[in-house]
Amino acid sequence: MTDELELLRDWNADAAPLTEPARAQARHRLLNTITRTERHPDAAPSRRQALRLATAAVVTIAVTGTAVLIAADGADEGDRTDRASTNAPQMRNVGAVTVLNGAAARASKHEKPVAPRDDQFIYWKRIIKETERKTGAVKTYVDVNWDSVDGSKRSLTMELGRVIWEKPMGKNEGVWPPREWSQLKKLPTDPEKLIPGIIGVGTSDKSIDDFTAWDWYDAYFMLGELLKWPVLPEGLRPAAYEALALVPGVKATPGMKDSAGRTGVGISYPKRASEKGKYLIFDPESYEFLGFRDERTSRSGEKTYIQLSHVADWAIVDRLKQRP
Repeated sequence: MTDELELLRDWNADAAPLTEPARAQARHRLLNTITRTERHPDAAPSRRQALRLATAAVVTIAVTGTAVLIAADGADEGDRTDRASTNAPQMRNVGAVTVLNGAAARASKHEKPVAPRDDQFIYWKRIIKETERKTGAVKTYVDVNWDSVDGSKRSLTMELGRVIWEKPMGKNEGVWPPREWSQLKKLPTDPEKLIPGIIGVGTSDKSIDDFTAWDWYDAYFMLGELLKWPVLPEGLRPAAYEALALVPGVKATPGMKDSAGRTGVGISYPKRASEKGKYLIFDPESYEFLGFRDERTSRSGEKTYIQLSHVADWAIVDRLKQRP
């Protein structure tokens, strides 16, 4: 794996081992950068560019062993004390586990294996319905994307209607989830191995029995990002659903509306304030995945938006801007 989660393993082998506090700071700086980009897309670099910046920051932390973390609201998180390890058993919401395991079973039954060539692109179309909380004004975006299968070519993405050209990855750059199909195929399809393999920096050998509260949050966040990718290697999506079911504290909320107006069950992680208002939405009977509910705040902090989204179409194509 060469994405940002593995970069610290490849930096100068002569350097002193990274301490656990430094690992935690690197991990949370990465997540904070992503969160800031999600909350301020109207003024921030693209999501993928932000992930590249976060990756560079992680490498810097690896070398220096120090970092100052900036929270989404601009506060310094460097001295926060709520990161204390806790391995105490936690109750899981039975409804959420049932839905997620049902979604895994359905995905296993209906997924169609694909094997794109390195020179191809993954085309996908995402519909975003955004509602401003205060005024109720609704705006719909149709974002289309072409991602290079092996990452060697530039890609074209859209965010809320804004066109963004993404250059090929440079040295020590990566995104989560990895865009290279070859890297996605390396991810474990065993849920209990998938979780340690994606969280944090250099912690892929950590047993889930030893996870801290922050580890579980990282796992939930990273799995949710992985599931936003429109097509995954065979077995990976079901594994991601099953892995989410292992996260203590996931909650099922009935009566959630998706971007097509369908009523479903929302799966959320209410233990973290940053996840407030964010849901994965599933059909309550078939457990088919319907889409995402998210929230964002304008840079000024004066406007908040509810976002409903789903992937409307995807395909493997031979050329940039080619449609199926």
